[in-house]
Amino acid sequence: MRRGFERALEGMVILFMVALAVEVTAGVVFRYLGYSLSWYDEVASILLAWVTYSGAALGALKRAHIGVPELVRLLPPRARVPMALFAEATVFAFLVLLAWVGYAVLEVLAGDKLVSIPVSVAWAQSVIPICATLFIVAQALALPDTLREARQP
Repeated sequence: MRRGFERALEGMVILFMVALAVEVTAGVVFRYLGYSLSWYDEVASILLAWVTYSGAALGALKRAHIGVPELVRLLPPRARVPMALFAEATVFAFLVLLAWVGYAVLEVLAGDKLVSIPVSVAWAQSVIPICATLFIVAQALALPDTLREARQP
């Protein structure tokens, strides 16, 4: 399951990165030709948010985020696993809060449209609850590795 989820996240990140690169390149080319696209910077901002949040979820799965594992290793062996669990619980709590508040914001923005294209602002903001949920799944899949490290002498 972890490998399939990792591949799906990698595909998602690559898709958004390619879309962002193509969209920004098209914006530059059109501007050079004297036909500035009115929507390209707004769409680029949205794509950048998707790249960032989905990439962060991928980083969580690969345990590539900044951490301080030395702090856990300095603890007595019996305290390492409880401390690692506390740290993970704190991260999970934050991500659940982020997903919940992100979803609540979608309801508030449901009637608003983007400035340059007739698309709901809620669609653009959906990156937060969707990727927070992906981040939660990634953290859960990485938890066994975290606990294994905490148990090492």
